[in-house]
Amino acid sequence: MRPIQAVGPGFHTVKKGDTLYSLALEYGQDYRDIAGWNYITDPNLIAIGQVLRVLPPQGEAIAVTTAPVDSGAVVEQRPLEGAPPLVVIPAANAGSVSLKREPRVNKEPYSDARYASLQKPGVTPTPAQTTTPAPTATAATTDGLSWAWPASGKVIGNFAQTKGVDIGGKAGDAVLAAADGRVVYTGNSLRGYGNLVIIKHNASYLTAYAHNQKILVKEQQEVKRGAKIAEMGKTDSDVVKLHFEVRRQGSPVEPLNYLPKK
Repeated sequence: MRPIQAVGPGFHTVKKGDTLYSLALEYGQDYRDIAGWNYITDPNLIAIGQVLRVLPPQGEAIAVTTAPVDSGAVVEQRPLEGAPPLVVIPAANAGSVSLKREPRVNKEPYSDARYASLQKPGVTPTPAQTTTPAPTATAATTDGLSWAWPASGKVIGNFAQTKGVDIGGKAGDAVLAAADGRVVYTGNSLRGYGNLVIIKHNASYLTAYAHNQKILVKEQQEVKRGAKIAEMGKTDSDVVKLHFEVRRQGSPVEPLNYLPKK
């Protein structure tokens, strides 16, 4: 199959600096879903020029090859915590090794359990545990979600400056889930965010919580609004703060339009 040259809505051609994790945040998806739609078994390797489906297939047949479409280098992503060292594959050889994946007849449908088994054969993911909610301020409701402030400090950076809000505080202050959802990412693979937690709330909304000194939740864990998910810190930041983003269908939106008035 020839690599796709022109792509439409729902596809992304990998460029320098892209990672599977940054694309997941940009398009409002779980990186595991993007990996599954593109038959990628190692989320730490994608290649410049590679065409990826980044939105749900919606039932139509997928005809995507992940072979690169130019001669650029393979994008090396920073690995997840505990992941094995990355192997950088020259782009000239990328199509002949594990990067090239095409759908096959009778291929098993993607699932978290299937993805985990590809990474660690014989290992079944443990069910997520629900975190007990902490006390929180009165919630605001938007698009069926009840929202609460993710930290108790003062706002020190606004949306125009940061595509989110920066909330000040001291190291170790509680960082709380702003709404019910499922943790889809924990780690430090996105430059500029430090130790990061991303929660998916529904098909439209994600929230991101950056610069933590300690993360208290695991990927795939279900959390309730007001649950303590991290401790405030200054990883990848000059000062202690929480950088908080609300993303609707991948696009940053003004958090103050969702959070209750103080």
